[in-house]
Amino acid sequence: MKIRHNKKRNTAFIYESLIKEATAAIIKNDHKTKHKVVSILKKHFSEGTLLKRHLECYRSLYESKSLDPKTAEKILIEAKIASRLLDTQGLFVSQSDLIKDVNEEFSTQFFNTFVPNYKTLASIAQVFSTKLSPKNSVMLEAQILTHMTETPASLLQNIPTNPLIVSAFVEKFNQKYDEELLEEQKKLLNYYISSFADNSLTLKTFLNDEIGRLKNCLKEATGLEEIKNDPEMLKKATIVLKKLDSFYSQQLDETVLLTVLKTQKLVKEIATDASHS
Repeated sequence: MKIRHNKKRNTAFIYESLIKEATAAIIKNDHKTKHKVVSILKKHFSEGTLLKRHLECYRSLYESKSLDPKTAEKILIEAKIASRLLDTQGLFVSQSDLIKDVNEEFSTQFFNTFVPNYKTLASIAQVFSTKLSPKNSVMLEAQILTHMTETPASLLQNIPTNPLIVSAFVEKFNQKYDEELLEEQKKLLNYYISSFADNSLTLKTFLNDEIGRLKNCLKEATGLEEIKNDPEMLKKATIVLKKLDSFYSQQLDETVLLTVLKTQKLVKEIATDASHS
């Protein structure tokens, strides 16, 4: 079933590519590139824009995991309806404006950005289209529903084991990122970048929970013999705890972001050392 798909008109693909570009820029301390991405996100994906509403239709599908079949099917139906109720001509104009800005700020290689869930995003774009035959529509919807109902165990089974495929994936990943990130660090960066388009609502919610988790981990760590018997380590842990407490009333900026990222790494290292002792 070969169906032509224009990735430049795939709202979610461009959004995810921008997120990856900004994440790489933050890690590399490339403020110029980060500023470019943030400007585009603010312009095209702010609340109330057509592209933001279109993106939410995509996200309701590709961010949904481990759902029961009935719920997944209901979400798919609602997402299709919401997408098709958008102003088609207005959406086309908005996408054209976004493509123009991306072309002006980045090279043509931007549209070759490696997005792991690209196949799913392409399937969703085609399901939202009204140009599919009934047969192709049903087949693509089945693929999307499978994605939405997969459990973590079945997702792990789908990871490619071919060494060449894995090698190609790692190479493409390393072209964007200088260092390996923890899963919680990736989440934080993703929420931080997305915050420029949703007034930080999602980021604040995540940070509230994450800072609470980190504080609990550090408090438990101060009870470990290795840290209790090391005045310097105990002092540093106490300072970090006070710093985390201050973030509840502090404006979110890159200082907060970097501190939390470093604390996430510290907590992981403490947990790893404790498990090996």
